[in-house]
Amino acid sequence: MAHKYKFQLYKDLLANVANIYGDAKKAADEIGIPKEIRGKFGMTGAISGCPAPLRKDILEASEKGAKEVIPLAKLMEEIRELVKDVYGDEYDAAAVSTCEAGIWASFDTLFTPPMQGRGDNYRARYIAPYEKHLHHQGSYGRPFPGRFKDIFADRGSTPGELGFYGKRQNNTDTVIVPLEGADYSVHGIKYHPVPLLTGVDPEASIEKLALHAEIHENMLTGFTSLGYETPGYGYGAKDEDGTPLLQKYIADLAHSYDIPYVVDNAWGLPFVGHDPRKSGADVVIYSMDKATGAATSGLIIGKEEYMVPIRRALGLHGDRWGTTASYGKAAYVAFDAGKEALLTQVQALKVLKDNPEVLTKPVDDLERIVKEEFDKINPKLRDGILISKSYNSTAVEVNYEGTWKNGQMGIPIFSIEDMYSGTNLMQTGMGQLGVIPTVAYDGNIYISTGLGTTDEDGNLIEDVARYGVKAQVKLIEIICHYAGLL
Repeated sequence: MAHKYKFQLYKDLLANVANIYGDAKKAADEIGIPKEIRGKFGMTGAISGCPAPLRKDILEASEKGAKEVIPLAKLMEEIRELVKDVYGDEYDAAAVSTCEAGIWASFDTLFTPPMQGRGDNYRARYIAPYEKHLHHQGSYGRPFPGRFKDIFADRGSTPGELGFYGKRQNNTDTVIVPLEGADYSVHGIKYHPVPLLTGVDPEASIEKLALHAEIHENMLTGFTSLGYETPGYGYGAKDEDGTPLLQKYIADLAHSYDIPYVVDNAWGLPFVGHDPRKSGADVVIYSMDKATGAATSGLIIGKEEYMVPIRRALGLHGDRWGTTASYGKAAYVAFDAGKEALLTQVQALKVLKDNPEVLTKPVDDLERIVKEEFDKINPKLRDGILISKSYNSTAVEVNYEGTWKNGQMGIPIFSIEDMYSGTNLMQTGMGQLGVIPTVAYDGNIYISTGLGTTDEDGNLIEDVARYGVKAQVKLIEIICHYAGLL
């Protein structure tokens, strides 16, 4: 049936969850997904809760090093050398336990006011564009303006002070700035605003960001954003080198105030992906177990000026009696990466430096499969689907916000709050098909390699990957049937 309003479409989807799941289970047989692999492969190896199996070379490096006596400072020095080999001597690095640990340490080091000294603390503010995954890069301060005060309330597994609110740092605010050209329409069974970013205008957006920087100048301590490169994340407009214009503009704006620009590139590759030399970013933070393929850990790469205090906070920047490096106790000793993680980071960075095609070729192969299978989707749904490749994230992005153009109702869009409440049918429905889902909210599906879709050398297992993409296409059609669109 046709719906007069959006909320009615999502209400009908909620009423038909059991039917959608039932049809999805049947579709697994129709597609021919072998029963022995159901529940054992998925659409991305870059989800923290279900990381991809390690490549053979990563495992071998970890096992070999685990049997040897190696000071952790030596492994950290190897990582620093690899980073400097690629980016130059003006850059440095620090390994941490997770990407989120890296964000926390970087923000607390560079953005927050000092805790010591007489008198009351001043307040500090950093600026974060209103973009996807804002609960990561945008949740370390109290939201400003007040209309965003409860924006993270329904995200995460725990609410309140023990949830995302507990991440807020000392006397720090986050100035959240909507981007020009973006659409923040309300969607989902858990009906919330979603950032739809394919229309972001970088020139108009930086003017708006500059206005807010001027308003908050006397408290301004930094800028942050994601480091991704695709239209669905708002970074489709690029220069001739392929660097997103908005990221370059934010870097220039930050430097005009002599404050740092810190980039959250969790689902990104060092060396191959976001290049801080081109974007102007001062610090870039990675989740090394997502796209890069190391063991669970994070990596901070940045200009030496900003890495010195970060490394000091992590106990890596030398002993008190005077050394060039250490691996000791400091404010963020809880974020130590550990020997096994460091061993895998060294190997992963060596491959990215010397043999990047190990990670880029599977993306090319996956892109071909995604385009072939989405070309078979019901013709009524095809118009408005945008497919883009990202070497940075070893991913293929399927963005469908364009199916809602001209006031028509398109493929249902689920909010990130739907993901946390279990009502994102684009994700939960995949489980009914025997496929572990990927990130699929805000009208944006990010498909990447690694979770049972690559062999021990990292090569794409094409028939398994194709089963997953077929399942995603079929699930979209099932959902659209119960949404009254087919």
